[in-house]
Amino acid sequence: MDPKYIRNFSIIAHIDHGKSTLADRLLELTGTIEKRKMQEQVLDSMELERERGITIKMQPVRMKYKAAVATSTAPAGQEYVLNLIDTPGHIDFSYEVSRALKAVEGSILLVDATQGVQAQTLTTLNMAREAGLVIIPTVSKIDSPLARTEEVIMEVSQLLGCSPDDVIKVSGKTGEGVEHLLNEVIRRVPPPHASNETDRFRSLIFDFQYSNHTGVIVYVRVVNGSVKRHEKLVFKIANKEFEAIEVGIFKPDNTPVESLGMGEIGYIVTGIKEPGVASVGDTVASVKDTLPALPGYMSPRPVVWASLYPESQDDLPLLRQALGRLKLSDSSFTYEEEASGTLGKGYRCGFLGMLHMEIVTERLRREFDLELIITQPSIIYTIELKTGKTVTVYSPALFPDDNDIKSVSEPIVTMKIITPPAYLSGLMKALYDHEAEVTATENFGDNRTMITMVMPLRELMRNFFDEVKSISSGYASISYDITANRPADVVRMDVMVADEPVVAFTRVVSRRRAEEEAIAMVKKLYEVMPRELFTYKVQAKAFGRIISSETVSGKKKDAAGTLSGGDITRKMKLREKQKEGRKRLKEHGTVNIPQEVFVKMMRAGE
Repeated sequence: MDPKYIRNFSIIAHIDHGKSTLADRLLELTGTIEKRKMQEQVLDSMELERERGITIKMQPVRMKYKAAVATSTAPAGQEYVLNLIDTPGHIDFSYEVSRALKAVEGSILLVDATQGVQAQTLTTLNMAREAGLVIIPTVSKIDSPLARTEEVIMEVSQLLGCSPDDVIKVSGKTGEGVEHLLNEVIRRVPPPHASNETDRFRSLIFDFQYSNHTGVIVYVRVVNGSVKRHEKLVFKIANKEFEAIEVGIFKPDNTPVESLGMGEIGYIVTGIKEPGVASVGDTVASVKDTLPALPGYMSPRPVVWASLYPESQDDLPLLRQALGRLKLSDSSFTYEEEASGTLGKGYRCGFLGMLHMEIVTERLRREFDLELIITQPSIIYTIELKTGKTVTVYSPALFPDDNDIKSVSEPIVTMKIITPPAYLSGLMKALYDHEAEVTATENFGDNRTMITMVMPLRELMRNFFDEVKSISSGYASISYDITANRPADVVRMDVMVADEPVVAFTRVVSRRRAEEEAIAMVKKLYEVMPRELFTYKVQAKAFGRIISSETVSGKKKDAAGTLSGGDITRKMKLREKQKEGRKRLKEHGTVNIPQEVFVKMMRAGE
């Protein structure tokens, strides 16, 4: 295929602004999928994506289209190959978006006509600009009775510094304006250009998947040269040679072709089944290529940590295998083995955010039929001890005692919230409760306000998103970037059952909220703990003292209850003996915490 007739582009937007619906209409218009096979969210192939109505994984697809407009290099009626990559909209999956943007030359910036520019719109736009892409501003859902089309067009044009006439109006539902958008993609997005360094095959891996039969399948953007089936190739960074078992394109299913040429997006079946060889950002090249690897991607930095344990230790090998397989389709989470005295062996996992953690754990349950115990999410703290030593802690159980600490620093986020002014007072109170410092407020578009603030990352895990959505009746939008570390006023809170600390329940909390958190934790644990033959206490400890306590009463069982008749002194002796036994149990007995208690304490909402 002549590269001048290729256009590579993506669709970027805030969550729920209609990316997947627009992609459906593009596939329909170009005849990529027959009408009888069409369904909603064609490119969202995961069950979870369809359930939640969100895109989790980027998905490439190749379309063919005869342009109705002439360009500087071709007359009207010329057939073009259009490679589209549909991207996620949630902030947690911005790493997926960044990889997609590096494989294309242009991007459709989609803005919902009923909602206008949202916080995540600004974030994705900045990413596209940094990648040097041509931006095609587009307003969607113009058919909606709630659409504020002309107002939103003015917002978008002011944001981009372009003419309102440059903004395209479409409806993914009815198909209105979609053909015009396709022609504008062909007219505005430049064709791919090869570097002049070499004619040999070189390509960048932007994603990959794993097949039990064929091993790792890498998704590549060809930068130079071309590749055919059975050619000898090499992973530049991993320094691993292999033979291309198959090369193909996405239609949207994997479809084999004879070759992939410069500027094309496709896949290569490697046949490699060992983990750790393929990686996002590596260069796949001809074995004869002598140049260094292409500039790849920054490694994702996990910001939320949680431990995963199988409910049955017999399932540990299955969990190990499942994490390895999942890593091949989601390279942005990390895991390492760890052991707990109460929960046995498990894995400490790093995620890009709370939704990312939720999606990964749900995929483990569904795709691998695993029942998991998930510990309280935590972040990384940098701690300077009084001895002068500096340590990095990502598990609450490893957080030092309060009297050993000189200073603690934690990650902070710079956040933007765009909301109607009517919800400002309620939001400000919530921001204060979450230790946010507002740095700026400004009017944004028609009847909306943008709040800029800094806030501790740990506060995002304390139901922040749900709280903001509840206060704003769903109208507020949020985006954030992790910027730096700053001093943290936090303390470790231990939970003890019958005077024995339970490591799995340990957490790091804000010093000012320690008592409130302790009361809530102890109350919840008191409600789910089983009763024993003796009375014991459930307590929370911080600052070197007990700050919350509940007593779980022992079972009422009368040792003399089965006796009938005879001398009363016989019953009295038995009751006295029982009393002594209970006293000894209280002093030396241990409470066996059932697995279901851990499950109820760790799972949200129980």
